[in-house]
Amino acid sequence: TPTPTPTSFAVNFTSVAANQNDMITVPAGYTVDVLLKAGDSVETGTPYAGSFPASPAVAEKWAGGNHDGMEYFAFPGVDANNRGILAMNYEYPDFNILMAGSYNAATATADQKAIALSAVGIGVVEIAKGSDGKWAVQPGSTYNRRYTGNSAYRAGGPAAGLLSGSIKGMLNNCSSGRTPWDTYLTCEETTDNYLDPTQPARDYGWVVEIDPLRELAAPTKRTAMGRFSHENVAFMTNADRRVAFYMGDDSTPGCIYKFVPDRAYSTSNRAANTELLDYGTLYVARFNADGTGEWRALVVGQNGLTAGASDPGNVSQSTTPPAPTIVNFNSQADVLINTASAARVAGGTVMDRPEWVTVAPDNKSIFVTLTNNSGRRVTDPMNPRVSNLHGHILKFREEGDSPLATKFSWEIFLLAGDPSLASGGSNLTGNINGDTFSSPDGLRIDPQGRMWVQTDHSVPGNSGVAGKTIDQAFGHNAMFFVDQATKQSKRFLVGPLGCEITGLAYTPDLKTFFVNIQHPTGNWPVAGEQPRSSTIVVRRTDNQPVGN
Repeated sequence: TPTPTPTSFAVNFTSVAANQNDMITVPAGYTVDVLLKAGDSVETGTPYAGSFPASPAVAEKWAGGNHDGMEYFAFPGVDANNRGILAMNYEYPDFNILMAGSYNAATATADQKAIALSAVGIGVVEIAKGSDGKWAVQPGSTYNRRYTGNSAYRAGGPAAGLLSGSIKGMLNNCSSGRTPWDTYLTCEETTDNYLDPTQPARDYGWVVEIDPLRELAAPTKRTAMGRFSHENVAFMTNADRRVAFYMGDDSTPGCIYKFVPDRAYSTSNRAANTELLDYGTLYVARFNADGTGEWRALVVGQNGLTAGASDPGNVSQSTTPPAPTIVNFNSQADVLINTASAARVAGGTVMDRPEWVTVAPDNKSIFVTLTNNSGRRVTDPMNPRVSNLHGHILKFREEGDSPLATKFSWEIFLLAGDPSLASGGSNLTGNINGDTFSSPDGLRIDPQGRMWVQTDHSVPGNSGVAGKTIDQAFGHNAMFFVDQATKQSKRFLVGPLGCEITGLAYTPDLKTFFVNIQHPTGNWPVAGEQPRSSTIVVRRTDNQPVGN
């Protein structure tokens, strides 16, 4: 249910400077603690202590690698400001703590494959705040659980019959989301199993629903939501308990989608929602040049989705259009397994790497990060820059502020970049008001309506100006507050060497922020040890809400 629009989006902290320090930088009056590192114990076992895991069984209980999207869940009847459950994604192994040398799926032993697959998936941990204000994982909690690339998963929805009866693993768990009934939605950002190519490719590329409380169905890949390189999921609800789930395909380029279940969800009976995500309509966004748009249903027999359909391909990447590909959509399962192709056939607009989607609490705006697309050669009003090295953020609004709408309006919210890069071309400068950034990726609007942007300029890692590195132009990847009304940007946090900033969750009182530091390459988080992806806790020293 939407909430009133805030009268102000203002924050009260002094921006931190862009820098290339091998540490985490936050404003004065804030403190940072490391909560969970790759290789720490999630389930009871022997954590990483400087040596490679003795067996796959040991690694299977560790926190995985490349921490990414996450969500914080409350226990019924417990003060969530002091205790709760944190579910987080592990996108890719931190191989430096797992095995010597590089990993080659073609020559890997069975144990090496199992160890690599142990480090992807998700982790669920019970966490609590101590008397000193610091948060810690609660060892031995019955809620602590790993779901890995070795675990078994079931499939639900129209394409379930074409997937394996028992699916081995999930992987490339990038960002995530949640449902209104408080299950976790983890997103596979790959459409094959590159760590174990012997597995059927169609088993991967799905949204996976997992209940952190383990009260509902076993972990299930929800095929009705489509198969593509999923980044995250964000939902919009209305007073009638109807809901839409918004998703981006992190491809170069990719489309923007929404899934609308056929019926309302229950607020009184969680179990009644168990199969809700198996029945509904998947739509792709078509953006028009005049600032309008429509949602086109990806339903077999509609919008060209028939046998012998012509897929135009990625028309943005070359001034010479690619040769169309003939695709046969004989069933709804065909549409869902080949969602990206179906979206293009139906007229969906290919965008510059749609990553995170976030919905404002009042339902009046939806934002999408379009991280970058250095290979774009054909522009349009929605993606206006050739060689879009630095990305942009798009804003759109559903007709009637309804999750059930089939039409919307849109605008470009901001273009990332920096004026100092003007010598490389006008496509590099952007129009950010305040602290500049490149490659917006993580994106959340908190319950107060404040927008937080996290960057990943590691890929392509090019400023666009010869002799000036991306870090020289912008500093290390960072997290920013951006005012929805004034578009003023303020740098809140800067990460250590080599990292991406990703994942954001918070307690209801907003006094605790959880942030993920992915793939650091220097001497962090523990001096003198191997660098490890980690989850950190950011708090104010005066115990007031973050940002206030």
